Amino acid sequence: MSWLLEPLTYEFMQRGLLASVIVGVLCAVMGTYVVLRGMAFLGDAMAHAILPGVAIAYILRGDLLIGAGVAAVIIALSIGFFSKEGTVREDTAIGILFAAALSLGVALISTMQTYAVDLSHILFGNVLGVSVSDLWLIGGLSLGILLIVILLFKPFLVISFDPVLAATLRLPAELLRNLMLVLLALTVVVSLQTVGVSLAAAMLVTPAATAYLVTRRLAPMMLVSALIGAVSSVIGLYVSYYFNIVSGSSVVLTATAIFMLAFLWKQVRTKG
Repeated sequence: MSWLLEPLTYEFMQRGLLASVIVGVLCAVMGTYVVLRGMAFLGDAMAHAILPGVAIAYILRGDLLIGAGVAAVIIALSIGFFSKEGTVREDTAIGILFAAALSLGVALISTMQTYAVDLSHILFGNVLGVSVSDLWLIGGLSLGILLIVILLFKPFLVISFDPVLAATLRLPAELLRNLMLVLLALTVVVSLQTVGVSLAAAMLVTPAATAYLVTRRLAPMMLVSALIGAVSSVIGLYVSYYFNIVSGSSVVLTATAIFMLAFLWKQVRTKG
């Protein structure tokens, strides 16, 4: 059991493990909407679209997380605005804004001479560098997002899968859709510290896609996805510790391995 307890003797590992589990659960739960609504591209787009906010915050010597959050919310609301009432397809709006925001971010970052070191943790994550204040921020935002999802579970379900019923019930569909986009944006921001921009989309999609192989009902799918996200985070962090590899990549690869096993199990069960 020494191999299991040894990493926990370090405070940075304790904080990193807790942060990874929180983010793993949050991304997995929000990812169910991404997978079921066929919005896998949104996670990747949102993750890279926050770069302008990060770059501006860095230039102004402000908080990078706040800069990322502001950019993510602006992009999310812009997607909702341009795709309102089907004026432009949602995936088209995502593609346009993703490309524009990414280009702006790259342009801003290219003007900096020290960005390679200072912004590397935003791009690739640094879960072992999570401080106590970071942990409180991650935990608080995650709890708030999950509480909103729980409170609005039925309205989100209706607007996602039955627009006719939503209109019949006179639900504020556009407001709820924009709120969901904002929650997804904030989820990406929360995940920056653990897996970084480059891998945030994977943690949104992979656990949820795995859960989709097991069940098609939303509530059980969220629970299974959350469990997979938490397990992937724990195993991934231990692998990172013992094999000295980047923690974010390790977590994502673990989640991918679980997906592969679930996929093979599904294939065998279907043929059997």
